[in-house]
Amino acid sequence: MTLDTLKTHILEKLKTATGLTGRFKFDFGDEGLLFIDTTAQPTTVSHQDDDADLTLRTSLETFRNILSGTQDPTMAFMTGKLKIQGSMGLAMKLNSFLED
Repeated sequence: MTLDTLKTHILEKLKTATGLTGRFKFDFGDEGLLFIDTTAQPTTVSHQDDDADLTLRTSLETFRNILSGTQDPTMAFMTGKLKIQGSMGLAMKLNSFLED
């Protein structure tokens, strides 16, 4: 899954998301990043490196596995495959959104 495919996938998921308001950055290191702003109308998804309420740092492979359900996000966090910076409450909301 490329970043553009991932961007499309996330936009589709966001169409059904309710109560998920914030600015999220998915940092995949050398593989790139995605910035999602659900406070904007309409929601924007870009590759900009802007300030975020929540930043998730992981590999693209780990994130693909989280989205496909083969990697538990909590276990990824506990084993250091996923690093979180920012609001843990927002991270929990995002977790439930990603698992759907």
